[in-house]
Amino acid sequence: MAGTYSRTTEVAVLGGGPAGYMAAIRAGQLGKKVLLVERAELGGECLNRGCIPSKALIHAARLLDELRREGPEIGVRASEVSFDLAAASRWKDSVVTRERTGVASLLGSAGVTVLPGEARFTGPRSLDVRAPDGGHERVDFAYALVATGAVHTNLPGFETDGTTVLNAADILALKEVPSSLVVLGGGVSGCELAQYLSRVGVRVTIVELLAEILPGLEPDLSRELTGALERAGVRILTGTRATALTRVKDGVRVEVTRPDGAETLEASKLFVTVGKRPTTRDLGLEDAGVAVDPKSGFVTVDAQMRTSVPHIFAAGDVARPPMLAHKAYREGIVAAEAIAGLPSRFDVRGMPSVVFTDPELASVGLTRSQAEAAGSHVREARFPFAALGRAYASHATGGWVKVVGDEATGLLLGVHAAGASVGEFVAEAAHALEMGATVRDVALTVHPHPTFSEALGEACWLWLGEPMHVARRGGVARPRSG
Repeated sequence: MAGTYSRTTEVAVLGGGPAGYMAAIRAGQLGKKVLLVERAELGGECLNRGCIPSKALIHAARLLDELRREGPEIGVRASEVSFDLAAASRWKDSVVTRERTGVASLLGSAGVTVLPGEARFTGPRSLDVRAPDGGHERVDFAYALVATGAVHTNLPGFETDGTTVLNAADILALKEVPSSLVVLGGGVSGCELAQYLSRVGVRVTIVELLAEILPGLEPDLSRELTGALERAGVRILTGTRATALTRVKDGVRVEVTRPDGAETLEASKLFVTVGKRPTTRDLGLEDAGVAVDPKSGFVTVDAQMRTSVPHIFAAGDVARPPMLAHKAYREGIVAAEAIAGLPSRFDVRGMPSVVFTDPELASVGLTRSQAEAAGSHVREARFPFAALGRAYASHATGGWVKVVGDEATGLLLGVHAAGASVGEFVAEAAHALEMGATVRDVALTVHPHPTFSEALGEACWLWLGEPMHVARRGGVARPRSG
């Protein structure tokens, strides 16, 4: 019912995405009275329009591809295999609904009050919350956490319209499979969704401004995925700039400039995925005295996620890169514990990342070039899935694990992997980095057989010069002290 009301709370959380709901749950567990304000759905972009729904559709497309491409070779024959987008979308929506209900239940069990609406600071200790029905509520708080996430960046001249020019959320909400698609941006979202749509029959072209897709990732991972996509029929144009867009009756025309000249690309849809910007506008942060980086738009925070106003915190995509849900989870917990007076800090040596393509890509820690730039004496070793029994049994021999280590100290510096299930064991590598493990420490860890995780241990033995499941080079292996 519209009107004006007021209430007080110890902790006000702005945003119910990964950072916000995790912080609210933890603060509730620590005995704080918590009010969480969310303008849309609990779970945020990740649960509702990103991580979870995309993985549901990617899983469906992978199953289709495996039945068509791998099935006959391993004795699985299925007739008339086809993709039903309507049914797949119902499955996707059921997954999202279940997960969202679970978040609501967890918040309730922690004693968190959820208030639907849009919050704006009116001062350093107060909020105005505009309810969906137009009413307003004043909220006075002792502490606040800004966890409003990020929004898709619009590229001038290529603004999305939800019909022909789409963002990632639009792609996941498609009612019909388009005949063709141009993807503007070869980052994680562009590559994951390009492969999904290619597998269900869409003719896909990826346009990337930089020299490689997945810029910023370990170069061998980018090259591995490039080859896989191109073999599957995806056209990849790197070093290419989109210069103009024309909407036509049956789709779009995109003018691009390549290193070897200009070209016009035609497709039924254009998917623009050129990054995100933090949601800091229209929050009244200036009225609360909270400092925002004028260039990036990120809220400035310290190791406890405190902003320039000591009793106001920020976490997740709104605070700083990388924009990852698991990073947001951890930041939210740190903020809640700091609010409760615990000596919690965000101090991460290795932030793992996973790209959910085929091959799956996973990375944590330093690349060779990063380690060398930091002054390390670097050696790397790469163990192929082709030497792994589980990979052969699973018809998945096209992967590898690369270990980056310091020659002088034996310390593990980074792990980068491509292939089946690599995202499931990259956390072991992250844990090793956090513990300051040597490469030998990981090699000496017993990895269960037969699993893909064995490749990590084998890569470490290879780095040490003591390989067990690939042939030694140069005669007798020399044990190292690393």
